[in-house]
Amino acid sequence: MATKILSFLVSLILILSLFTHPSQSLPYHRLRHRHRRHHDGPDDALSPIAVSSAASPSRYQPPILLAFLHSTFSFAASSFPLINVKPPTNNSPAATAGGGQWEILQESVGVSAMHMQLLYNNKVVIFDRTDFGPSNLSLLAGKCRYNDEAIKEDCTAHSILYDVAFNTYRPLMVQTDVWCSSGAVIPDGTLVQTGGYLAGDHKIRLFSPWNDDQSDWIELEENLIIQRWYASDHILPDGNVIIVGGRKAFSYEFFPRDSIKNSQNGSVFYFNFLKETTDPKEENNLYPFLYLLPDGNLFVFANQRSVILDYVNNKIVKEFPMIPGEKRSYPATGSSVMLPIRLSASGADGSLPPSPEVEVLVCGGAKGGSYVKALEGIYVAASKSCGRMRVTDPDPQWIMEDMPMRRVMPDSVLLPTGDVIILNGAGKGTAGWECAADPVFNPILYMPTEPDPSKRFSVLNPTKIPRLYHSTATLLPDGRILVGGSNPHIKYNFSGVKYPTDLSLEAFSPPYLGQEFGLIRPSILSIEAPAHNVISYGEEFSVTFTLGLYQADGEFMVTIIAPSFATHSFGMNQRLLELYIVGLQQLSEFAYKVTVHAPPTRNIAPPGYYMLFVVHHGVPGHCVWIKMQ
Repeated sequence: MATKILSFLVSLILILSLFTHPSQSLPYHRLRHRHRRHHDGPDDALSPIAVSSAASPSRYQPPILLAFLHSTFSFAASSFPLINVKPPTNNSPAATAGGGQWEILQESVGVSAMHMQLLYNNKVVIFDRTDFGPSNLSLLAGKCRYNDEAIKEDCTAHSILYDVAFNTYRPLMVQTDVWCSSGAVIPDGTLVQTGGYLAGDHKIRLFSPWNDDQSDWIELEENLIIQRWYASDHILPDGNVIIVGGRKAFSYEFFPRDSIKNSQNGSVFYFNFLKETTDPKEENNLYPFLYLLPDGNLFVFANQRSVILDYVNNKIVKEFPMIPGEKRSYPATGSSVMLPIRLSASGADGSLPPSPEVEVLVCGGAKGGSYVKALEGIYVAASKSCGRMRVTDPDPQWIMEDMPMRRVMPDSVLLPTGDVIILNGAGKGTAGWECAADPVFNPILYMPTEPDPSKRFSVLNPTKIPRLYHSTATLLPDGRILVGGSNPHIKYNFSGVKYPTDLSLEAFSPPYLGQEFGLIRPSILSIEAPAHNVISYGEEFSVTFTLGLYQADGEFMVTIIAPSFATHSFGMNQRLLELYIVGLQQLSEFAYKVTVHAPPTRNIAPPGYYMLFVVHHGVPGHCVWIKMQ
C-alpha cells in the first residue's frame, strides 16, 4: 500500500510539473517527445530525458525526477501482472459524430501558408511565393532581395518559421521563387525543398532545424537537371529523395544527383506514364501522389491512373485499374493518403515478419473539363466520392464510397488514432486563380477500420474561414491540425473580392482532445532502448507512460507518424505505422510499460524522424520524437 501511495504522489508531482516548469529548447541531439494513443499495434521509442505536456512540445523534466520515478515503478512492478491488449474498436472519441474545436492562433503571419513542413524541433516551416510582389511581413533589418521578377527590391518575407509551443513566428528569407514547389525531410532532419517558378524552377534549397534562432534557407549551387513546377518528392530507403514530374516534366530525378547510377541522361529518367496521363488544356496529372511500398518500389497515382514504378531500373512493374468517377489530380485536385500500415510480429526464429498490407485512399476531385469551365466563371460540382484500394492484393480493385459532401482541393491528414481527417476545399470548381466557389467549412472524419461503410464518415464542427486554393493542413505534435493559407488570386487581395487572401493560422482540435478525456490520456515518461530516441530496425523497445485512469476494457496502440510536406492537397511523405505490441505491463497505480517491435525494414519506415504516439481507448497524448536509423 505504501508503494502505491508513493507512486501516486510522484505521478501527481510529475503531472503538475508539466504545467509549471518553464519551457526550454532542447539541443539538437535531444529529441522532444509527446504521447499519442492508437489501437493495439506498433510503437516507437521515447527519450528518458525529454518529457512534454499536451500544452507544449518542449517541456523539460529533470533527469533526477525521472530516475526516481523509474526506481519507484520498478519496485512496484512485481505486484502488477501483464495486461492483455485488446484489439481496437470504434468506441472512441473519434467515432462520435460532430465535435472538435477551432482556434485562431494568429490573425496574420504576413504570409499565406501555401506550403508547410513540421520539423522535429516542433517548429513549422511555412512559405508562399515571391513573384507577386511584397508580402505583409518585413524581413529583418538590412535584408532585401534584388533578383525578383516582380519588383526591383523586395524587403519582405515570403517564408516564416512558426513555433508551435509558443505560438510565435519569425521571418525567413528565400532567394528565388518557391511557388508550387515540393519537398521532403532527409534522415538528419533537414528539409530538402525542390523547384518552383521562374528563377526558382531548377533550385534546390535546404532548411536545417538545429540552430533554432539562426536557421534560414540555404540555396545550393547544385541545380535540378529539369525544371520542376508542381512536382512531388518522396524520401527513399537509402535516405535520398526522388523528385517526380512537374509541368511538362515527364521524368524523375534524385537528390543527391548521383543516388542512382543507371540513368539515361545524366541523372534523369524519362517516365512516359506522366505524359500519358496529361489531359489536353487541363493536365489533371500534376502533383502526383507517391507512396513507398514495402518491396521498395514506388506507387504513383496521376489523373485517374496508378502504377508501381521500379525507379532504379526505370520500369513499370504493375498497373492498376482506373479509379472510377472524376479526375483526381491538379487542377481537378483531390487528396490522398496511404492508410495506416499495421505491422506484425517477427518470426520465432528471428526472421522478418510477413510483408504488411498497404491500402491507398483517394478522395475528392473534379470532372474533366471543370477547369476550362471555371476559367469562364462556370463552377461545376466537385466529386463526392472516395476510392480505396489494397495495392498489395493479387487482384486490386477500387472500392468506392461517398463523402457527406462534395469536395475539390481537400487536405487529408492522418491522425494518431489511424483515422483520417479531411478538411479545406470547395464544393464547386477546381484549383486555380478564381476557379472555385462554395467553400466547405466542415471537416469530416473517416474511420477506415469501421466495418459498416455507412458509419465510416462523420461531420465535425465547422471553421468560419474559407480555405480554398493554396490552403494547407498538417498534424501537430499535440494532436491538433494546423490549418492556414487560401489565396485564390494572382496577388494578395484583401478587399472587393468574395474570397479574400487569408494570412491567418488556426488549429483544429479533434474530439479526442476534449477535456473530458484528460484522465485517460497517456503521458509518456521514457523510452527504454539501447540508444534512447534512436531506434534500430527490428529491435524491441519499451515505452513507459502514465494514466490518470485506466479503463479495464480499454485498448492501447502505439503509432509512429512521419510528418508531411503539405501543399496543394497532398501531404508528401505522410506515413503512419502501427507497431506490433509484444506486451503491456502495469508498473504502479498509474504507470504502464508497453513493449513493441520497431519497423523491420527501411522500405516500411524510411530513415529519419517520426512522431511516436501512445493511444489509450481512442485518446492520444502528446508525441515523442524518435529517429529511425
